[in-house]
Amino acid sequence: MLVRAHRADDSLGKAVAKIVRAELVVIDDVGLLPVGADAAEGLYRIVEAAYERKSVAISSNLHPSGFDELMPKTLATATVDRLLHHAHLCQTSGDSVRLAQALHGKGVKPLT
Repeated sequence: MLVRAHRADDSLGKAVAKIVRAELVVIDDVGLLPVGADAAEGLYRIVEAAYERKSVAISSNLHPSGFDELMPKTLATATVDRLLHHAHLCQTSGDSVRLAQALHGKGVKPLT
């Protein structure tokens, strides 16, 4: 949406600059839903703008090597290259904590 909304009036650079003013940019659930060209470009532009200037945290069910399933390979390579340079990569495994809690009746409130 970021790219599409700001492409018409050529204000994309300003919008990205506003996002990366934050000390930490958090992008959650990358790859959870299919993305179009605009979303792929938006991710790259934010990562590029923050590269070596700001901290970026990304969560994804995809390993970074699988980002080319989300976007064109050249864009994925450039994005992942910037993300992983100086990065701390935290990989987790195991079952979903939320699913396990729900199956054991924890954290569930009955509807009234």
